Amino acid sequence: MKRVCVFCGSSLGRDPSYRRAAEGLGRLLAESGVGLVFGGGSVGLMGALADATLAAGGTAIGVIPRGLAAREIAHRGLTELWVVSSMHERKAQMARLADAFIALPGGFGTLEELLEIVTWAQLGIHRKPIGLLNVAGYYDALVALVDRAAVDGFIPTENRALVVVEGEPRALLERLAAYERPPSREWIGPDES
Repeated sequence: MKRVCVFCGSSLGRDPSYRRAAEGLGRLLAESGVGLVFGGGSVGLMGALADATLAAGGTAIGVIPRGLAAREIAHRGLTELWVVSSMHERKAQMARLADAFIALPGGFGTLEELLEIVTWAQLGIHRKPIGLLNVAGYYDALVALVDRAAVDGFIPTENRALVVVEGEPRALLERLAAYERPPSREWIGPDES
């Protein structure tokens, strides 16, 4: 893994453990020599994550739509900042730049990015590992919903394994690095080794 795309909130949330987890993940990425790809914002968990990555000597690549950059929330101290024309282009560019994906706590935007990247994996558009950093049980209800959808036949059992869930950054990164791509699947996307 050379780069990990992290989806996370543009707010810090109410629980201080969310910020600590974002900062811890940023430091761990830098220490591990893994670059950060993220939404390019300077606020909330996005800003905390990028600042911690950079402060620890890592690289941080942001991808932000022009409209959001114009509102002065774009992080100006990044290794690289891509300003794109739309949210769709943002997600596609982040996916191209990353070798794996992690979701920290966040709101509708984070959930939408996470679920789209999982759907892309399910459809065979990419073969990259996906993880949830389940800080303070934030994603417990989502994991329960996904498990229920699998039990009820809406998510094939083998696709439930597309999302790795851990509560600590180091354990999650280790599992993503060891992720085995499903061998028997015919992929419709480009072969991404």
